[in-house]
Amino acid sequence: MNSNQMANPLNLQQNRFADDSNVPDALAQYPVIHQQPIHWGEMDAFSHLNNVVYYRYAESARIAYLQALGMFDGNMVTVLAASSCQYLRPVTYPDTLLLGVRCQRLGTTSIVIEYSYYSCAQQAIVATADAVVVRLDSQGEKKVPWTTDERSRLQALENTVGHMPEM
Repeated sequence: MNSNQMANPLNLQQNRFADDSNVPDALAQYPVIHQQPIHWGEMDAFSHLNNVVYYRYAESARIAYLQALGMFDGNMVTVLAASSCQYLRPVTYPDTLLLGVRCQRLGTTSIVIEYSYYSCAQQAIVATADAVVVRLDSQGEKKVPWTTDERSRLQALENTVGHMPEM
């Protein structure tokens, strides 16, 4: 893979959806794929991608997922209630990660989002993660249930790859 392919291995703008035939098999069940190039300054003292950076990447991927659901209309407030990341293999510069994002479970007022980090250089999943996001009112004070329309949009997005989250 040359450096141009490494920087943009799927020839994507920034994010793409799993209907693209270039999606690695390991990410086939993820309806949203966020492409993230690794930057030199994100390495730690051991020349590995710093653990904190994985959380920043998950945030960007989560935003892409919520955008795909059309949930940034100015009426929704969400907060991150919990997050975790399991590091499976070290990642080094240069590389591009593809973050598969999907709903693991949709609760009344929360969503559990699942991530898989795929290294284009290693052609393997290098980390997995999850996050719990809670929906709040516009003042950020009270939990608000997902609407029927939002649930339908989520189901439609997940169905594009045949994934059925817990509801």
